Amino acid sequence: MTRIVGLSGGIGSGKSTVARRLAALGATVIDADAIVHELQAPGSPLLAEIAAAFGADVIDAAGRLDRAALGAIVFRDAQARARLGAITHPPVVAEIARRVARARSERVPVVVLDIPLLFEGRRAGTGAAAALQFDATIVVWAPEDAQIERQIARDGYSREEAVRRIRAQLPLHEKKNLADFVIDNAGTLEDTERQVDALWETLSRRPARAAEP
Repeated sequence: MTRIVGLSGGIGSGKSTVARRLAALGATVIDADAIVHELQAPGSPLLAEIAAAFGADVIDAAGRLDRAALGAIVFRDAQARARLGAITHPPVVAEIARRVARARSERVPVVVLDIPLLFEGRRAGTGAAAALQFDATIVVWAPEDAQIERQIARDGYSREEAVRRIRAQLPLHEKKNLADFVIDNAGTLEDTERQVDALWETLSRRPARAAEP
């Protein structure tokens, strides 16, 4: 029976590193952000709906979503974030559910749903986090200073913008208390991988929840 595991964290916490390790160990990883990007491709109905809601300035000259421009809007305005969620959640949830159903039909042992706002969604009752049931949840934790520095190095954000994006999410210390498992990504890559390897052994043995009819 397929085990469904939710993976979350905070911006710059190292969630992608953990997802890659779980995939290397044998998990099937479904990346919610990657699905969002696919559904927001140039010319897509979802992209047109986003442009209608937030203005033509969120579309670049090549017809792609300008994520920096959209982020500048939604990370400063909770109502704008909610509006974006109302637009994107239904098609994304439907696609995630389709992929989970396919994994179950193929008897995949462990499916990891990489959902950045898993706990925010559960609290708000929105998105895949609220629509799907999980056998376990994981949070990847890192100190806020590390989150900030990683965003600056990876994304080129100013310190102010990095902090703003962190503050727009549920604090990691709260997510730690809500998760079944925590990966501490404050140390070296080797330290993190050892934790993930040990967790994989636990996940591989953990009973799966029966799929709803």
